[in-house]
Amino acid sequence: MEFEIINDCCSPTKPKSNLTQYKEISAVTSCQNRSNKDMVYLPGGEFLMGTDDPDGYNADGEGPIRKIKVNPFYIDTCTVTNSQFKDFVNDTGYKTEAEVYGWSFVFHSLVTSETKKNVIQHVHQTPWWLVVDGADWQHPEGPDSTIENRLDHPVIHVSWNDASAYCIWAQKRLPTEAEWEYAARGGLEQKKYAWGDELHPNGEHYANIWQGQFPNDNQALDGYEGTAPARSFTPNNFGLYNVSGNIWEWCSDWFSPTYHLQDTRENPKGIPSGTSKVIRGGSYLCHESYCNRYRVAARSSNTPDSSTGNMGFRCARDA
Repeated sequence: MEFEIINDCCSPTKPKSNLTQYKEISAVTSCQNRSNKDMVYLPGGEFLMGTDDPDGYNADGEGPIRKIKVNPFYIDTCTVTNSQFKDFVNDTGYKTEAEVYGWSFVFHSLVTSETKKNVIQHVHQTPWWLVVDGADWQHPEGPDSTIENRLDHPVIHVSWNDASAYCIWAQKRLPTEAEWEYAARGGLEQKKYAWGDELHPNGEHYANIWQGQFPNDNQALDGYEGTAPARSFTPNNFGLYNVSGNIWEWCSDWFSPTYHLQDTRENPKGIPSGTSKVIRGGSYLCHESYCNRYRVAARSSNTPDSSTGNMGFRCARDA
């Protein structure tokens, strides 16, 4: 198989497959309890989206800064956890695309030596991404791993399609990219991070990102080598946890580096169609020397059926 990297270390992409397109989403029925528990109501309004910061990636379409208006909405304070996703699977019998494909991408240092013996493929451009048979949301590092002691961690190895199926069940939806950034900024105007412009205010860690020399020396000074619990570190001013680092989060929009130059400035939803979906927030693999996409304006993308050990999601709902 040949693999594609859309954006450096961010997230590798599944190759085109002869596997019959997996469509179990329409078969998912909603759960009985529609609740706004663990969500925060945001009044919407205008905010400055994007950045002209020289640290940004122009090719990703981070700039220019533009005034955007969003309607009121609800959004999860945390990313969807293993425990929540387990409830969804138990209720519906849903199988993720990683389970259907039989494999997913896992970062090399998280895989046991026993599992590595069976790994025969990696991403050529970024060899730290291993193709691990049996890696899925229940077995994040391969068949010899488990989530039993990580039920409060964000679910990973879920594709955009999987996240959408969960949203149908939960009677929610994925946030638009504009909603995501509005929520992630927490009312701070044009700050680099969700908490301000300093990465480590007063010497404290505010996000789960890479410390050390990427990709082989992770000092884990923030306390985590892989994912951290979904409710970790100090939340932003709107009460949202881990909008920087930890895991990439799927948004509803198709990705384009240029469409925002002509798109509406009121409740933008991105291009009508495309090949990859927006992901936001960065992950535990981001580092300023290589991929500083844990900045609040940073963006990336992946194909809707791709899954990795550093991608998950949080939900939104119309107010």
